[in-house]
Amino acid sequence: MLDIKFIRENLDIVKMAATKKKIKIDLDRLVAVDDSRREIMTRLESRKAEQNMASKRIAAESEPGKRAVFIGDMQKLKTEIQADEEALKPIMEEWQVLMLQVPQVPDMTVPDGDSDADNVEVKSWGDTTHFDFAPQTHIDLMQKLGMVDFDRGTKVHGFRGYYLINDGALLSWAIWNYANEFFLKKGFSPMLPPTIVRKANLYGTGHLPNDAEDVYHTQDDDYLIGTSEVSTMGYYTDDILEKSQLPIKHLSFSPCYRREAGSHGKDVKGLIRVHEFYKVEQVVLCEASHEESVKWHEWINRNTEEFIETLGIPYHTVLNCGGDIGQGQVKKYDIELWVPMEQKYREISSASYFHDFQTRRFNIRYRDEDPNAPEGARAGGKLRYAHSLNCTAIPTPRILVSLVENFQQADGSVKIPEPLQKYMGKAVISKAS
Repeated sequence: MLDIKFIRENLDIVKMAATKKKIKIDLDRLVAVDDSRREIMTRLESRKAEQNMASKRIAAESEPGKRAVFIGDMQKLKTEIQADEEALKPIMEEWQVLMLQVPQVPDMTVPDGDSDADNVEVKSWGDTTHFDFAPQTHIDLMQKLGMVDFDRGTKVHGFRGYYLINDGALLSWAIWNYANEFFLKKGFSPMLPPTIVRKANLYGTGHLPNDAEDVYHTQDDDYLIGTSEVSTMGYYTDDILEKSQLPIKHLSFSPCYRREAGSHGKDVKGLIRVHEFYKVEQVVLCEASHEESVKWHEWINRNTEEFIETLGIPYHTVLNCGGDIGQGQVKKYDIELWVPMEQKYREISSASYFHDFQTRRFNIRYRDEDPNAPEGARAGGKLRYAHSLNCTAIPTPRILVSLVENFQQADGSVKIPEPLQKYMGKAVISKAS
């Protein structure tokens, strides 16, 4: 959420941001509604001040006639205040709906474009895999090796259902264990957050109202998270932090759930697009500084690149265009892994920073240092909204698609990347195993 003062003072810039992000919102209407809101609120404040003065006059007045006049005046004020409060309700409702639709202003480096087809490659690592034998898809390989069962998955879950079994399950555990080992060395604090959350948390991260069709919710009107970013950010709701606590860096792990609404005919086979999965997520809170946000954005994205490089999977990194970044994001990178049997790269990670878009919604602030405070005294400066960032460390089972296809052998076995071998207790997944 942007500050309404910023929106009013930079209306043309915010309009350009909406155009670049392909977001439809009537910002002129928002300003008009805000004018009405401000007018009524100013009048309410004035009348409530008059009401307070009238109460004092009544309390101090001993003459019955004058006291009756003052009481009559206060009753009139009370009626006017009630009328203003009733008039304010629909205006506030519309104002809040419009405010939730206002996009964050993207960074100047974000390219123009309508969809992911217009994203710009900024890095490529590793040679795309070629084979001197007839390669197989991850579906065929994993089924033949007894790593996955799609038939029973569909029988139990339905569309896009799957079971990871035997070495498929063990390989997932190996990836999670290695991710913990790798990323915790970077200074993250581990977290296992809730996966069922109140609606407010999805509004906080910006997943609602925009992604409403893609989110599961319960009969109690709670919601299942599609990323642990949601509940990790919610952990700090209404907190006032000290500047010395920043940056806060969490490595959060959770099951995740997405309905994949609107993608019924896309990637219907295999492990590319499933309804439930697991994800290790990097979440950072830092000072309210663009330079700090940029620094940490590059850092978290590079962490995931390094992780992929240690596994030896070819990838490229793209800078997302305006039409492929979310409402709250200032800038976003996607890391995409090479999928040999599709001859294309597939997204495995997204790294984004938001400035104070999310933290305003969650009311996450920190107390800046007071330059005039005595040396050694507790900081007592201005309250500022922190900046937030997040980046996928690694998701399963999607990474298995590229891993299995890139490391398949001529005999139908799959070589296990070296960092995972100690967790698997072997170097190859074969029929014999």
